Formats: sequence, structure tokens, C-alpha cells
Amino acid sequence: MNGFGSIEECGILLNIIKEEEYMTNIPGNYQKMKEAFPELIASYESAGNIARKAGPLDEKTGHLVQLAASAAAGSEGGVHSHAKRALKAGASKEEVLHAVALLINTIGFPSTAAAFSWVSDVID
Repeated sequence: MNGFGSIEECGILLNIIKEEEYMTNIPGNYQKMKEAFPELIASYESAGNIARKAGPLDEKTGHLVQLAASAAAGSEGGVHSHAKRALKAGASKEEVLHAVALLINTIGFPSTAAAFSWVSDVID
């Protein structure tokens, strides 16, 4: 025993801290939806957790993929969220910007420029 409890207890505590940190950074509209439809949002969050654990992609790569999908969908909030999460998962600013630059032939210049602007909101 290290004075902090077992490794499992420390892992549980870390997850609680991560969840509390995440909860303090939730956009207001999402929080309102969560309060209005708690079961729906819990299912939505559960689906995301299951999808992340279902395959071989690491957390950083998963968020870069979701960043690209958010850019393709024109979701400023999704781009902000996944850029932040990718950075937190260890992506460099250059990797996040490159993930957006790769979209130029897929989603077009105007959408890529918009996504670049949204990422800049987060990394500048």
C-alpha cells in the first residue's frame, strides 16, 4: 500500500476527477439538454464510450477522426470539442491543424477554412 490506496482505487479516482473536469467545461446548451433529457444524454454518452473502446484506435487518433467528421458536418462546437480533446489526449497543435488541412480535397476549401478558424479558437 502506498498511502493512496490500491492502483484500482487510484484509477477510479482519476476517472472521477476527469469526469468532474469534463463536467465543468460542458457547453451550456449541452448541459440544458442533459438536464431536460437525462436518460437520452446518458445513452448518447454511453454509445460514445462503447465506440471508443470497440476498436484499436487510441484516444488521440479517435478525437482527430471525430474532429474531421465535425468539420465535414459543419459543426463548430464539435470541432472545438474534439480539438480540445485531441490536444488533451496528446496531439500537438500541428497534428490538429494537419487533420484539418487534410480535408481540403474532401470537404472543399471554404469548409476547411472555417474548420481551421474554429480550431484556431482553441489553440491560439
